[in-house]
Amino acid sequence: MRTKQKIFIAFILNFFFSIFEMIGGFITGSVAITSDAVHDFGDALSIGISYFLEKFSNKKPNKKYNYGYLRFSVLGGLITTVILLISSIIVIYSAILKFINPATVNYNGMLIFAIIGFTVNVIATYFTHGGSSINQKAVNLHMIEDALGWLIVLIGAIVIKFTKFYIIDPILSIILALVIIINAVKNLKEITNIFLVKTPKSVKIDEILEHLKHIDGVVNAHHLHVFTLDGEVNAGSVCITVNEYCSHIKENVKEELYEHGIKHATVELELSSEQIKECNLIDEKGARSCCHRHHHH
Repeated sequence: MRTKQKIFIAFILNFFFSIFEMIGGFITGSVAITSDAVHDFGDALSIGISYFLEKFSNKKPNKKYNYGYLRFSVLGGLITTVILLISSIIVIYSAILKFINPATVNYNGMLIFAIIGFTVNVIATYFTHGGSSINQKAVNLHMIEDALGWLIVLIGAIVIKFTKFYIIDPILSIILALVIIINAVKNLKEITNIFLVKTPKSVKIDEILEHLKHIDGVVNAHHLHVFTLDGEVNAGSVCITVNEYCSHIKENVKEELYEHGIKHATVELELSSEQIKECNLIDEKGARSCCHRHHHH
């Protein structure tokens, strides 16, 4: 199943479930369930945005976005992650308030809603797992967070039922929120690296340059720049020094780069210094220099 469809299923499940929760919170009088409903509604909203941006990211490149729309998927991941962070901080804040003023709840109602909630979110987690796009990872983190949240409500309801120890609810909420914040920050770091055009982790610049230098006809390889469009698709450019212009050199260089995961490569060929000296002599006689640079996309 494609990333887009997975995100859409997560959106539908979350949206209808948050409405179901609102009703549940109202019936049981549980602040935990009501605040979770608000949180889930926010989730559904951010997943909706993610779905739209993921769909958008599959559009073909054009004059305005000539690298294509892949970054829109990363933008979806960014929005989802930021909403996750904000909602986790709100969860911590409301949990602290509950510490100060523990409320009594209808734990039997809580139990029923927690079982249903946990089941729905486990299904949603299953649908969104295994994606490699940053957007899908962020959505999946949401789903795991929701499933864990309900597991905590479930444990809390059981503990409260038998011990009347109401303070367990906020304690568990804070632990969960902290785990989510740690994961969201990791995600945010990855997204920031993409926007800052950092060399992807999987790309070993020195190793690639070494391989390029061993290609037939290549005198030297330098100025290799690699960046990732969305955490999966890499693009780059490299300057290759040759003794003579040969189309097969360019093709071989591109093949080598492709093997190293660089899908979009711009290869520039330049003549070695000995050849340039000869060209300059021709130049002085008024002929056109043979050292024009070839740009090939």
